[in-house]
Amino acid sequence: MRILHIDTGAQMRGGQYQVLHLIRGLEQRGHECLLLAPEESPLHDFGLRAARLTPASLLKAVGRHHLTHAHDSRAHTWAALAGGLLVVSRRVSFPRRRGWFSQWKYAQVHRFLAISRYVASRLMAEGVPEERIAVVPDGIPMLPRTAAIPNLVVAMQSRDPLKHGDLAERAARRAGVRLQMSQDLEQDLPRASIFVYLSVEEGLGSAALLAQSAGVPVIASRVGGLVEAVADGVTGLLVENDEAAIAEALVALLEDPARARGLGEAGRARAQEQFSIDVLAERTLEEYRTTLKCFGRSY
Repeated sequence: MRILHIDTGAQMRGGQYQVLHLIRGLEQRGHECLLLAPEESPLHDFGLRAARLTPASLLKAVGRHHLTHAHDSRAHTWAALAGGLLVVSRRVSFPRRRGWFSQWKYAQVHRFLAISRYVASRLMAEGVPEERIAVVPDGIPMLPRTAAIPNLVVAMQSRDPLKHGDLAERAARRAGVRLQMSQDLEQDLPRASIFVYLSVEEGLGSAALLAQSAGVPVIASRVGGLVEAVADGVTGLLVENDEAAIAEALVALLEDPARARGLGEAGRARAQEQFSIDVLAERTLEEYRTTLKCFGRSY
């Protein structure tokens, strides 16, 4: 199968890592991928088969591929205007813009890949028919199993206003533990005893999945797709965005290391079974094949 991928991100963030993981997974399975991205995209630095996204390069590539996979909203716009069989990844739960163009753009999509049931439900609330939506969660690399430093609680440093870094810090102080704000989760998680992930809104929560891949128990907000990323009482604890509730969860796990280890082991097994890069690639391929079949295309 030949798949054209479009991503317009200018930084290496969660969505771009998903593009990278997916393309590598597809290529390992013998499928041909071409990525079109802006010249400044960091995805050009990873040795992928890629070209600069321009109207000319897009129109030339669409006809040479079995389908186009757009990985963000602006990529969705480019792909819709170019035509062809279109699959769109939906990673956020924000409502779409109103107006005729947005309505037209959404109508051009043959298959939406939502990263969680929560995001899928938001798409349906926006009027997208259920039969045009499939749930394909993020895929994360399996980190080394944690060699936890006692009482090392890690949270992700972020400028995102939806992330509650200040609330995590207040809760940690209330619980009497030091909180490490991490800028490199792949480096810091394998040393963590607990990972705290707080958010106002979340499509799924790939950072929480990454922590579980290392066997780290997660304390996360009971919002959006995080309810699917963290199995409450099985791989971590879900809490309200309340300082006292978060502090109570921290103390509960720090005072019961055996329970914390059990949550971590269950999280690692679940990450391998449901959220690995192999699962991402296989589930996406399944949806590509379904889309081609539904619209009478072959490859």
